[in-house]
Amino acid sequence: MPMSFNQAIIEEFRANAGKVGGPFEGGDLLLLTTTGARSGREHTVPLGYVRAEGLLLVVASAAGAPEHPQWYRNLLAHPVVRVELGTEVFEAVAVPAEGARRDRLFEAVVRVAPGYGDYQAHTERVLPVVALERPAAEAEPRAVANLADKLVEVHTWLRAHLRHVREETEAYFASGAAGDGRPPGLGLQVRQHCLALCEGLTHHHTGEDAAIFPALARSHPELRPTLERLGEEHREVGRIKDRLVALLAGIGVADPQLFRAELKRMSAELEAHLDHEEAELLPVLAGIPFPPRR
Repeated sequence: MPMSFNQAIIEEFRANAGKVGGPFEGGDLLLLTTTGARSGREHTVPLGYVRAEGLLLVVASAAGAPEHPQWYRNLLAHPVVRVELGTEVFEAVAVPAEGARRDRLFEAVVRVAPGYGDYQAHTERVLPVVALERPAAEAEPRAVANLADKLVEVHTWLRAHLRHVREETEAYFASGAAGDGRPPGLGLQVRQHCLALCEGLTHHHTGEDAAIFPALARSHPELRPTLERLGEEHREVGRIKDRLVALLAGIGVADPQLFRAELKRMSAELEAHLDHEEAELLPVLAGIPFPPRR
């Protein structure tokens, strides 16, 4: 079977440190890997990008087609994406811009790449402008030598993202948007960041429940009651998380006040759980090398 056009570009990109020939020669190109909204499988596409206002931007233009491209629908369901930029590979949270901010960023994109203006002129849909937001780098990255270090690293990520979502939510309410008569909803920025937090939390707790906790129970049977308690905390946090995800199933949030209440509840449960887990497990995990030694 002949190689698809996109796959040929992807292979050329990876073989030549991000440089490709043909119609894209000399252009700013990246590879975006999303998770299928329904399949859960990874999908990679080459996309042009523009930098504006300190942001890395891609446009869901589909060359002016009447429907959004599949990669855009994927990132609405799963905001955490992988970006390949030259030889650099990193995770990002994909956040579509809205309202006046979207219009301003689209104008900035068109100044650099006028073709997107032509695409917009040929379709009735508003072309989404998506910011690929990288996690803020730590001033002094922590060295990870054992499983305790790795746990602290993951917990630091979770706490930072939880704090970010809370701050965005409170900023929304402080702006008065929750009571100005507009259709309810917190907007895509809060939605995408909260879904990214929930995905990271699911991945972390699933790994602990499936591998870390059973291994600790075998090697440290005295910890079994503690591990059972931590597992129950996982399930309680998971129930609240599932309610948040259900509220975020659509593009807007059906009830901002309910979202705010559930977020507050999850914040209290999650922060108490993280503190409890660190107090109980860090001394034991400090003796387990990471990555595991062969």
